[in-house]
Amino acid sequence: MGDVEIEEVNGGVNGGAEVQQGEEGLGRGRGEGNRMYLVWEELTVALPNFGNGPTRRLLDGVTGCAQPGRIMAIMGPSGSGKSTLLDALAGRLSGNVVMTGNVLLNGKKKRLDYGSFAYVTQEDILLGTLTVRETITYSAQLRLPSSLTRQDIDGIVEGTITEMGLQECADRLIGNWHLRGISGGEKKRLSIALEILTRPHLLFLDEPTSGLDSASAFFVIQTLRNVGRDGRTIISAIHQPSSEVFSLFDDLFLLSGGEQVYFGEAKMAAKFFAEVGFPCPSRRNPSDHFLRCINSDFDIVAEALKGSNRITVCISIFTFQRNNNIVIFPCSSHLVSLHFYDFPWILHAKNKI
Repeated sequence: MGDVEIEEVNGGVNGGAEVQQGEEGLGRGRGEGNRMYLVWEELTVALPNFGNGPTRRLLDGVTGCAQPGRIMAIMGPSGSGKSTLLDALAGRLSGNVVMTGNVLLNGKKKRLDYGSFAYVTQEDILLGTLTVRETITYSAQLRLPSSLTRQDIDGIVEGTITEMGLQECADRLIGNWHLRGISGGEKKRLSIALEILTRPHLLFLDEPTSGLDSASAFFVIQTLRNVGRDGRTIISAIHQPSSEVFSLFDDLFLLSGGEQVYFGEAKMAAKFFAEVGFPCPSRRNPSDHFLRCINSDFDIVAEALKGSNRITVCISIFTFQRNNNIVIFPCSSHLVSLHFYDFPWILHAKNKI
């Protein structure tokens, strides 16, 4: 298995206190010492061919970073490597792939501790005969430290229900194929609620808006923004969000065929594509436009690029620290220099689209 060993680094800025486990560690407050800066450098994930064929690269040398209090969208056409990147960062890759590159947490290669991160899968795995409150309560009793009292657990459950906006459906059955229950958007928010019970600092989500209407999708992502306000680092793979949903994301990571096309602030992506010759029409959803430009299945793009043997595409770089082009991480005992961020704009050669 392509293991990613990352963990929270004890100590904070200016020698802050160690992260506490138990009741204090489950508190809502997020001090600077608890914040997690996640960086991945030249990350490559390959699927070996045990026959005579070539090795297939699912990800090819991608680099980026996610910071606390911001929500990042990983976007790309189907099969571009969105879920693979998410799994690689969370250490969930299957055993038949090989991963190379670095994944750093607060500037160091460590292992993620239980409770410090959470992963919300695309499928909602819930017991339809339970109510929302019962589901969260049972999960809390199983996952939270045994040192907590019943009152402490009840307080965390109620706080989580409020945080995810589930008050109105808290005592309703979840439902299943033959039992009417809560809506799809409420089920997705319930799935997220179950994962944030341990108050993780890192939250990964695999297409949380899949199968939802535009209003429900907007409410889910808006709720995630509220969750991230206390300093959580949130990374979500998402497929073709509406313009309203896209506007809620702070950062954007675009993939095409396992290669990195854009990484930077989401609001700057339209300007970037305009500068490289693909301006977004005024009445088109920006996210749809970006995917149209980088998806080789669209004939209009293939025709526009016909005859080119080598196509240059600009990669936008978001620099967290402008001082000497070095990213400085709190909780790190040393500076981490990312050569990928040396220039605000870098030309990236792609042999094909």
